[in-house]
Amino acid sequence: MNGYPDVRLRRLRRTAAIRDMFAMPPPGPEKFIWPVFVVPGARRRERIDSMPGQFRLSADELVKELAPVVAQGVKSVLLFGQHEGDGKDEIGAPAADPHGAVQRAIPVLRAAYPDLVIFTDVCLCAYTAHGHCGPRDGDGDVDNDAACEMLARVAVSHARAGADGVAPSAMMDGQISAIRQALDDEGFKKTLLVAYSTKFASQMYGPFRDAENSAPSQGDRQGYQASFRDPKTAIRESLLDEAEGADALMVKPALFYLDMIREVSSRSLLPVMAYNVSGEYSMIHAAAEKGYCDLHATARESLYAIFRAGASQVISYWAPFYREIFGK
Repeated sequence: MNGYPDVRLRRLRRTAAIRDMFAMPPPGPEKFIWPVFVVPGARRRERIDSMPGQFRLSADELVKELAPVVAQGVKSVLLFGQHEGDGKDEIGAPAADPHGAVQRAIPVLRAAYPDLVIFTDVCLCAYTAHGHCGPRDGDGDVDNDAACEMLARVAVSHARAGADGVAPSAMMDGQISAIRQALDDEGFKKTLLVAYSTKFASQMYGPFRDAENSAPSQGDRQGYQASFRDPKTAIRESLLDEAEGADALMVKPALFYLDMIREVSSRSLLPVMAYNVSGEYSMIHAAAEKGYCDLHATARESLYAIFRAGASQVISYWAPFYREIFGK
């Protein structure tokens, strides 16, 4: 009984009903977090050409856009804000403005959807004149400790506006401990802290930077984002963030880093989220438009891979299309 003809694995795949019986169940919609781009003002719904089906939305338009998404069972969003006009500066101070796009959107969403879990991205790149994730020092490098101080201010402003959780994405050393301390000092001990703990310097962020207008004006982010050629240090990033007080960890991107999702989830007892990023989303759209694959079938296969690798939740632009993808 070691193999064929006694063992016939095709028996387990003979019909759709049998396949379903032995298959991994589809991830529920509650496991998805929808990343959304919030802009100032009202009645704004701007198509993002590089990300089909995604928009920059003012808070009032986001309320409308969320209705069918929440109806599918998706229970969470991750807000990315923008600052427009001439207000960007060298340190990213507009990110902490209590009247900023994110800070204004949170109570609007809370009033419309009381049970929605609202996370906010905490970073400075969309608010600095130079597009890097923190103030720069005399050599033009990002000043790590000054960035941590600024990130803590931003996180507190989001918590004060009513965010359930804050998610710092700048990849600064010590940012988790700095933010946790600031949140606790200001009385926000219940605010979740989700670490972009293993975030790689990747080519997969292009459409996002287009949507967010956050590309650096000079240089790149390889000096602070993790190197895909150095997986051991990338794993240490997550373990250090856990030690600093993170409530959940994250691997970003997802599809090119399934091994890292598996490795981090095997080494930590914290939830491990995976960010299915803009480039991964847009690549599938581009392939489907060329006729190389079926859009929703390929999205479904890719999402199963992320959960199979060990992700507990997935941040994904596919979230609004849950029913089309999983047929529920």
